[in-house]
Amino acid sequence: MKGNIEKAVRILKQGGIVIFPSDTTFIISCRMDNNKTIKKLFKIKKRSKNKAILVLADSLEMAQRYLVPISEDVKKNLIKKFWPGPLTIVLKANLKKVDPVLIGGGSTLGVRMPHHKIATLLVKEVGVPLLGPSANFQGEKTPFKFEDLNSDLISLADFVLPGATNNYKKPSTIIDCSVKPWKILRKGAVKI
Repeated sequence: MKGNIEKAVRILKQGGIVIFPSDTTFIISCRMDNNKTIKKLFKIKKRSKNKAILVLADSLEMAQRYLVPISEDVKKNLIKKFWPGPLTIVLKANLKKVDPVLIGGGSTLGVRMPHHKIATLLVKEVGVPLLGPSANFQGEKTPFKFEDLNSDLISLADFVLPGATNNYKKPSTIIDCSVKPWKILRKGAVKI
């Protein structure tokens, strides 16, 4: 497994696209600071350019670098309770550091810190957040296990890291904290 992780890190660092397991689903990913690869990933997934995409961070400190300062309220009531874990928090993006493609023409970024050894290690080793969409074509079934992956999608990635999710059988819960009151955008693995 160590060799596979090293290979995945090398490919991600070089601007490649990798499929790997996270706590919730299998993810198709690239680094968040490579515009060319981000556009390629959107094309592979057949994802609308106006649809924002979430990123995975390995720590609150990493997430904070790409966001306007996170309020103490969000830190205390959500981050301390649910990170690492299957909660995506939508916050105001630092527009100087976030590629406009990631935020779909808006001003917010969805971020989560996965509770999964492989996913967290990949983010940490690459050194920047990684895109975190599920590894499926837009509108197709979410892949909760390796067998759920579409072979056509696999053929379009540069590498697939085998493994298992944490078996939540649900995607992450998404909560928008850029608005008051906060708004749940997707019900998922975390109940709020």
